[in-house]
Amino acid sequence: MLEKQNRIALISVDGDPAIEIGQEEAGGQNVYVRQVGLALAQQGWKVDMFTRRSSKEQAAIVQHNANCRTIRLPAGAPEFIGRDELFSYLPEYVKAFQAFQQQHGFRYSLVHTNYWLSAWVGMRLKQLQPLSQIHTYHSLGAVKYRNIDEIPAIATKRLAVEKACLETAERIVATSPQEQEHMRSLVSTTGQIDIIPCGTDIDRFGAIEREAARQQLGIAANEKVVLYVGRFDKRKGIETLVRSVARLHAAGRTNLKLIIGGGSQPGRCDGRERDRIEGIVGELGLDTITVFPGRLDDRILPVYYAAANVSVVPSHYEPFGLVAIEAMASRIPVVASDVGGLQFTVVPEETGLLAPAKDDVAFAQAIDRILADSSWARKLGERGRQRVENHFSWQGVAIELGHLYTTLNSATVETSRAIAA
Repeated sequence: MLEKQNRIALISVDGDPAIEIGQEEAGGQNVYVRQVGLALAQQGWKVDMFTRRSSKEQAAIVQHNANCRTIRLPAGAPEFIGRDELFSYLPEYVKAFQAFQQQHGFRYSLVHTNYWLSAWVGMRLKQLQPLSQIHTYHSLGAVKYRNIDEIPAIATKRLAVEKACLETAERIVATSPQEQEHMRSLVSTTGQIDIIPCGTDIDRFGAIEREAARQQLGIAANEKVVLYVGRFDKRKGIETLVRSVARLHAAGRTNLKLIIGGGSQPGRCDGRERDRIEGIVGELGLDTITVFPGRLDDRILPVYYAAANVSVVPSHYEPFGLVAIEAMASRIPVVASDVGGLQFTVVPEETGLLAPAKDDVAFAQAIDRILADSSWARKLGERGRQRVENHFSWQGVAIELGHLYTTLNSATVETSRAIAA
């Protein structure tokens, strides 16, 4: 069976890179895998992005371009299954992955796994064939379980897998110094970690002026637009944002418009969270100034960023925070929670402001500071754009990952030769 040295498998069992962003449990991880895959393909890598088939209507293979495709493998019934219920289907996924290799006559020497479910897949594959595993966590159970009231039954298994992966993978990719510190203090003191941040499309974001964006969306020039972009999930802290805007509204801040962008599906967790947030909006008397535009696709999302005065990321925890750098790339100042990777992406007083998570008083004050000084807000936006151009382009991220892959590939080849000898 052949091994192609420039071929890479990105494994993201629960995060389909070809799916519409904003659906339930579809967010930053999906974006990361897709954009990394596309950027690597531009550099000459043959990129196969493996995920799970979650609908009978989905194509088994989505060809993005000549060098990049999404491959959906079976793992349980072809329907939505929440992340916390997927683990028992992973052995089936591993068998399907091996069958795919056998069918196509090659074997991956490198796999880059994403999230703990894929980490288990990668570790199992290493027992079955020679390969190097690179892993990106996207979320650490040790951090997540500190911030939720109900710990799921799968928690013990997840924590064990995350620890084993850190200690056995050839390389772990942390997306921020803060995430690296959490790995060391909460997961394991052993294992090799590189810091390679997430990225964003610096050409797609920041290409439209505010006036044109507002004309397209029907937003008046004098309105002060506070924007949230993301999934409907309690951990995203949308309630904190709503209550902070209610404080500003009650204090007499005029011309406010709150836009809460993100998709949801009735009956599922995200749909129930949207219903809850809409209920809070109604209770606080914000119906007339709040808009729920639904899922913001790749075409319209840059327009919403451009139309905003401030982008708010009130998450209880983020290992990185893609929304923050999308807003910064759009020259929009950011108010974010002082947690995780947001402490790395957002530079206080330079590209935006940080506030304690779940503190609506502090968020209200931070938002008001930016809305009250348009000249300063513009400076924050320009500095944010410069920071993204310097540190957070997908092309730059792919170059760093490509160097890492090449190094590990060379080591794998030398090991294979030594064993053969």
